[in-house]
Amino acid sequence: MIGHRADKLKNLLETLPPGFLVDSRWLEAHGIYRQLAHSYLQAGWLERPLQGLYRRPFIRGGNESAERDWKIPVLSAQWIMDFKFHVAATTAMELHGYTHYLRMSGPHKLYLHGDAPSWLSRLDLSADVTVRQGSLFQDMDVGVDNKEFSLEDNGGELQQSPWQWPMRVSSPERALLETIDEAPNHESFHQIDVLFQSMANLRPKLMTQLLKLCRSVKTKRLFFVFAERHTHAWRKYIDETAIDLGSGDRMLVKGGKLHPHYRITIPAEFVTKGEQDGA
Repeated sequence: MIGHRADKLKNLLETLPPGFLVDSRWLEAHGIYRQLAHSYLQAGWLERPLQGLYRRPFIRGGNESAERDWKIPVLSAQWIMDFKFHVAATTAMELHGYTHYLRMSGPHKLYLHGDAPSWLSRLDLSADVTVRQGSLFQDMDVGVDNKEFSLEDNGGELQQSPWQWPMRVSSPERALLETIDEAPNHESFHQIDVLFQSMANLRPKLMTQLLKLCRSVKTKRLFFVFAERHTHAWRKYIDETAIDLGSGDRMLVKGGKLHPHYRITIPAEFVTKGEQDGA
Protein backbone atom coordinates (compact mmCIF):
# COMPACT_ATOMS: atom_id res chain seq x y z
CA MET A 1 0.00 0.00 0.00
CA ILE A 2 2.82 2.39 0.92
CA GLY A 3 4.61 1.58 -2.31
CA HIS A 4 1.41 2.12 -4.28
CA ARG A 5 0.95 5.55 -2.69
CA ALA A 6 4.57 6.39 -3.42
CA ASP A 7 4.05 5.52 -7.08
CA LYS A 8 1.01 7.81 -7.26
CA LEU A 9 2.94 10.66 -5.69
CA LYS A 10 5.85 10.07 -8.07
CA ASN A 11 3.48 10.15 -11.06
CA LEU A 12 1.84 13.30 -9.76
CA LEU A 13 5.14 15.13 -9.36
CA GLU A 14 6.30 13.97 -12.81
CA THR A 15 3.08 15.26 -14.39
CA LEU A 16 2.49 18.47 -12.46
CA PRO A 17 5.14 21.23 -12.63
CA PRO A 18 5.54 23.64 -9.69
CA GLY A 19 2.73 26.19 -9.71
CA PHE A 20 0.47 24.16 -12.01
CA LEU A 21 -3.06 23.16 -11.06
CA VAL A 22 -5.42 20.19 -11.29
CA ASP A 23 -8.99 19.75 -10.12
CA SER A 24 -10.43 16.98 -7.96
CA ARG A 25 -11.89 15.28 -11.04
CA TRP A 26 -8.42 14.98 -12.57
CA LEU A 27 -6.94 13.65 -9.32
CA GLU A 28 -9.66 11.00 -9.01
CA ALA A 29 -9.13 9.95 -12.64
CA HIS A 30 -5.52 9.28 -11.66
CA GLY A 31 -6.40 7.30 -8.56
CA ILE A 32 -5.91 10.11 -6.04
CA TYR A 33 -9.14 10.28 -4.07
CA ARG A 34 -10.16 12.70 -1.32
CA GLN A 35 -8.34 11.03 1.59
CA LEU A 36 -5.07 10.71 -0.30
CA ALA A 37 -5.36 14.24 -1.66
CA HIS A 38 -5.88 15.45 1.91
CA SER A 39 -2.70 13.69 3.02
CA TYR A 40 -0.80 15.40 0.17
CA LEU A 41 -2.15 18.74 1.41
CA GLN A 42 -0.99 18.03 4.95
CA ALA A 43 2.44 16.96 3.74
CA GLY A 44 2.84 20.09 1.62
CA TRP A 45 2.95 18.30 -1.75
CA LEU A 46 -0.21 20.14 -2.76
CA GLU A 47 -2.05 23.29 -1.74
CA ARG A 48 -5.68 24.22 -2.34
CA PRO A 49 -6.31 27.73 -3.75
CA LEU A 50 -10.05 26.95 -4.22
CA GLN A 51 -12.47 24.24 -3.17
CA GLY A 52 -11.94 21.29 -5.51
CA LEU A 53 -8.79 22.81 -7.06
CA TYR A 54 -5.23 21.83 -6.18
CA ARG A 55 -1.86 23.34 -6.99
CA ARG A 56 1.65 22.05 -6.66
CA PRO A 57 3.40 24.73 -4.59
CA PHE A 58 5.71 27.16 -6.33
CA ILE A 59 9.42 26.66 -5.78
CA ARG A 60 10.58 28.73 -2.83
CA GLY A 61 12.58 31.74 -3.84
CA GLY A 62 10.66 32.18 -7.10
CA ASN A 63 8.97 35.37 -8.21
CA GLU A 64 5.91 35.97 -6.02
CA SER A 65 4.08 37.69 -8.91
CA ALA A 66 3.99 34.32 -10.70
CA GLU A 67 1.24 33.20 -8.32
CA ARG A 68 -1.13 35.79 -9.83
CA ASP A 69 0.00 35.32 -13.44
CA TRP A 70 -2.72 33.85 -15.65
CA LYS A 71 -0.47 31.81 -17.97
CA ILE A 72 0.16 28.89 -15.61
CA PRO A 73 -3.55 28.36 -14.81
CA VAL A 74 -4.42 28.55 -18.52
CA LEU A 75 -1.71 26.04 -19.46
CA SER A 76 -2.84 23.78 -16.61
CA ALA A 77 -6.40 23.76 -17.95
CA GLN A 78 -5.38 23.33 -21.60
CA TRP A 79 -2.66 20.70 -21.40
CA ILE A 80 -3.08 18.83 -18.11
CA MET A 81 -6.87 18.83 -17.73
CA ASP A 82 -7.60 18.97 -21.48
CA PHE A 83 -10.19 21.77 -21.48
CA LYS A 84 -10.98 22.88 -25.03
CA PHE A 85 -10.53 26.64 -25.21
CA HIS A 86 -8.05 29.21 -26.45
CA VAL A 87 -6.73 32.66 -25.54
CA ALA A 88 -8.53 35.16 -27.74
CA ALA A 89 -9.11 38.76 -28.83
CA THR A 90 -6.82 41.46 -27.39
CA THR A 91 -5.12 39.01 -25.01
CA ALA A 92 -3.96 36.97 -28.00
CA MET A 93 -2.84 40.19 -29.69
CA GLU A 94 -0.62 40.94 -26.71
CA LEU A 95 0.98 37.49 -26.91
CA HIS A 96 1.69 38.14 -30.60
CA GLY A 97 3.55 41.33 -29.72
CA TYR A 98 0.92 44.00 -30.37
CA THR A 99 1.17 45.41 -26.84
CA HIS A 100 2.13 48.89 -28.08
CA TYR A 101 -1.14 49.14 -30.00
CA LEU A 102 -3.38 48.14 -27.09
CA ARG A 103 -4.74 50.00 -24.08
CA MET A 104 -2.25 50.49 -21.28
CA SER A 105 -4.66 51.74 -18.60
CA GLY A 106 -7.30 49.93 -16.57
CA PRO A 107 -7.35 46.25 -15.56
CA HIS A 108 -5.77 43.70 -17.85
CA LYS A 109 -8.33 41.64 -19.75
CA LEU A 110 -8.00 37.91 -20.30
CA TYR A 111 -10.30 36.79 -23.12
CA LEU A 112 -10.92 33.04 -23.38
CA HIS A 113 -13.09 31.41 -26.06
CA GLY A 114 -14.51 27.91 -25.66
CA ASP A 115 -14.97 25.50 -22.78
CA ALA A 116 -12.80 27.24 -20.18
CA PRO A 117 -13.17 26.02 -16.58
CA SER A 118 -15.24 28.23 -14.26
CA TRP A 119 -12.50 28.26 -11.62
CA LEU A 120 -10.28 30.44 -13.81
CA SER A 121 -12.48 33.46 -13.10
CA ARG A 122 -12.46 32.72 -9.35
CA LEU A 123 -8.68 32.62 -8.94
CA ASP A 124 -6.87 35.70 -7.69
CA LEU A 125 -5.23 36.58 -11.01
CA SER A 126 -3.69 39.76 -12.36
CA ALA A 127 -6.36 39.93 -15.09
CA ASP A 128 -10.13 40.18 -15.44
CA VAL A 129 -11.30 36.92 -17.04
CA THR A 130 -13.94 37.07 -19.78
CA VAL A 131 -15.13 33.73 -21.22
CA ARG A 132 -17.07 33.49 -24.49
CA GLN A 133 -18.47 29.98 -24.81
CA GLY A 134 -20.46 30.47 -27.99
CA SER A 135 -18.23 30.28 -31.03
CA LEU A 136 -17.93 33.33 -33.25
CA PHE A 137 -16.88 30.97 -36.04
CA GLN A 138 -18.30 27.80 -37.55
CA ASP A 139 -14.95 26.10 -36.90
CA MET A 140 -13.32 26.25 -33.46
CA ASP A 141 -9.82 25.45 -34.75
CA VAL A 142 -9.21 27.54 -37.87
CA GLY A 143 -6.79 30.32 -37.03
CA VAL A 144 -5.96 28.92 -33.58
CA ASP A 145 -2.28 28.08 -33.06
CA ASN A 146 -0.11 26.48 -30.42
CA LYS A 147 2.11 29.44 -29.61
CA GLU A 148 5.45 29.17 -27.85
CA PHE A 149 6.13 32.00 -25.44
CA SER A 150 9.10 32.97 -23.35
CA LEU A 151 9.11 31.44 -19.89
CA GLU A 152 10.71 34.66 -18.73
CA ASP A 153 7.21 36.16 -19.06
CA ASN A 154 6.35 34.30 -15.85
CA GLY A 155 9.02 36.04 -13.81
CA GLY A 156 11.50 33.21 -14.30
CA GLU A 157 9.44 30.78 -12.22
CA LEU A 158 9.22 28.12 -14.93
CA GLN A 159 12.90 28.34 -15.79
CA GLN A 160 13.46 26.15 -12.75
CA SER A 161 11.50 23.24 -14.24
CA PRO A 162 11.91 21.08 -17.36
CA TRP A 163 8.31 21.57 -18.56
CA GLN A 164 7.48 23.88 -21.43
CA TRP A 165 4.17 23.71 -23.28
CA PRO A 166 2.79 25.93 -26.01
CA MET A 167 -0.42 27.83 -25.41
CA ARG A 168 -3.57 27.60 -27.52
CA VAL A 169 -3.90 31.14 -28.88
CA SER A 170 -5.79 32.85 -31.69
CA SER A 171 -3.70 33.93 -34.65
CA PRO A 172 -3.56 37.71 -35.21
CA GLU A 173 -6.19 37.34 -37.95
CA ARG A 174 -8.67 35.47 -35.75
CA ALA A 175 -7.88 37.66 -32.73
CA LEU A 176 -8.61 40.76 -34.80
CA LEU A 177 -12.13 39.53 -35.63
CA GLU A 178 -12.66 38.45 -32.01
CA THR A 179 -11.69 41.96 -30.90
CA ILE A 180 -14.03 43.57 -33.43
CA ASP A 181 -16.85 41.37 -32.14
CA GLU A 182 -16.44 42.95 -28.68
CA ALA A 183 -17.27 46.42 -30.03
CA PRO A 184 -18.76 48.67 -28.90
CA ASN A 185 -19.55 47.40 -25.37
CA HIS A 186 -16.18 45.89 -24.40
CA GLU A 187 -13.70 47.25 -26.96
CA SER A 188 -13.72 50.74 -28.41
CA PHE A 189 -13.75 51.76 -32.06
CA HIS A 190 -10.57 53.71 -31.40
CA GLN A 191 -8.87 50.56 -30.08
CA ILE A 192 -9.84 48.65 -33.22
CA ASP A 193 -8.71 51.52 -35.43
CA VAL A 194 -5.28 51.56 -33.79
CA LEU A 195 -4.98 47.78 -34.14
CA PHE A 196 -5.76 47.98 -37.84
CA GLN A 197 -2.92 50.43 -38.32
CA SER A 198 -0.52 47.73 -37.11
CA MET A 199 -1.91 44.88 -39.23
CA ALA A 200 0.27 45.36 -42.29
CA ASN A 201 1.32 41.68 -42.34
CA LEU A 202 -2.12 40.11 -42.10
CA ARG A 203 -2.46 36.92 -44.19
CA PRO A 204 -5.28 37.46 -46.72
CA LYS A 205 -5.88 33.74 -47.38
CA LEU A 206 -6.47 32.97 -43.70
CA MET A 207 -8.41 36.20 -43.23
CA THR A 208 -10.74 35.29 -46.10
CA GLN A 209 -11.28 31.82 -44.64
CA LEU A 210 -12.13 33.27 -41.24
CA LEU A 211 -14.49 35.86 -42.70
CA LYS A 212 -16.37 33.08 -44.49
CA LEU A 213 -16.63 31.11 -41.25
CA CYS A 214 -17.61 34.13 -39.12
CA ARG A 215 -21.21 34.03 -37.88
CA SER A 216 -21.49 37.75 -37.03
CA VAL A 217 -22.63 40.12 -39.77
CA LYS A 218 -21.74 43.07 -37.54
CA THR A 219 -18.17 41.84 -37.13
CA LYS A 220 -17.68 41.24 -40.85
CA ARG A 221 -19.05 44.63 -41.83
CA LEU A 222 -16.89 46.41 -39.27
CA PHE A 223 -13.84 44.54 -40.53
CA PHE A 224 -14.35 45.95 -44.01
CA VAL A 225 -15.10 49.46 -42.67
CA PHE A 226 -11.71 49.57 -40.97
CA ALA A 227 -9.96 47.74 -43.80
CA GLU A 228 -11.07 50.53 -46.14
CA ARG A 229 -9.71 53.15 -43.73
CA HIS A 230 -6.26 51.56 -43.69
CA THR A 231 -5.02 50.76 -47.16
CA HIS A 232 -2.80 47.78 -46.36
CA ALA A 233 -1.49 45.81 -49.31
CA TRP A 234 -3.39 42.66 -48.30
CA ARG A 235 -6.82 44.29 -48.78
CA LYS A 236 -6.82 43.80 -52.55
CA TYR A 237 -6.44 40.04 -52.07
CA ILE A 238 -9.67 39.67 -50.08
CA ASP A 239 -12.71 39.22 -52.29
CA GLU A 240 -15.52 41.02 -50.52
CA THR A 241 -18.13 39.46 -52.80
CA ALA A 242 -17.25 36.01 -51.41
CA ILE A 243 -18.27 37.09 -47.88
CA ASP A 244 -21.88 37.05 -46.66
CA LEU A 245 -22.46 40.53 -45.25
CA GLY A 246 -26.18 40.07 -44.70
CA SER A 247 -28.84 42.60 -45.66
CA GLY A 248 -30.43 45.68 -44.14
CA ASP A 249 -28.98 48.47 -42.02
CA ARG A 250 -27.36 47.84 -38.64
CA MET A 251 -27.05 50.40 -35.84
CA LEU A 252 -24.23 50.05 -33.31
CA VAL A 253 -24.15 53.54 -31.78
CA LYS A 254 -26.83 56.17 -31.34
CA GLY A 255 -26.09 59.48 -32.96
CA GLY A 256 -23.50 57.97 -35.26
CA LYS A 257 -23.21 57.94 -39.05
CA LEU A 258 -24.53 55.25 -41.36
CA HIS A 259 -21.70 53.94 -43.50
CA PRO A 260 -22.97 54.34 -47.08
CA HIS A 261 -21.50 51.09 -48.38
CA TYR A 262 -21.44 48.72 -45.41
CA ARG A 263 -24.76 50.03 -43.98
CA ILE A 264 -23.72 50.07 -40.34
CA THR A 265 -24.00 53.04 -37.97
CA ILE A 266 -20.68 53.90 -36.33
CA PRO A 267 -19.11 57.02 -34.76
CA ALA A 268 -18.84 59.72 -37.40
CA GLU A 269 -15.07 60.03 -37.02
CA PHE A 270 -14.65 56.53 -38.48
CA VAL A 271 -16.58 57.38 -41.64
CA THR A 272 -14.39 59.36 -44.04
CA LYS A 273 -15.55 62.80 -45.16
CA GLY A 274 -16.22 61.59 -48.67
CA GLU A 275 -18.29 58.70 -47.43
CA GLN A 276 -20.35 61.00 -45.19
CA ASP A 277 -21.05 63.27 -48.17
CA GLY A 278 -22.04 60.26 -50.23
CA ALA A 279 -24.50 59.08 -47.56
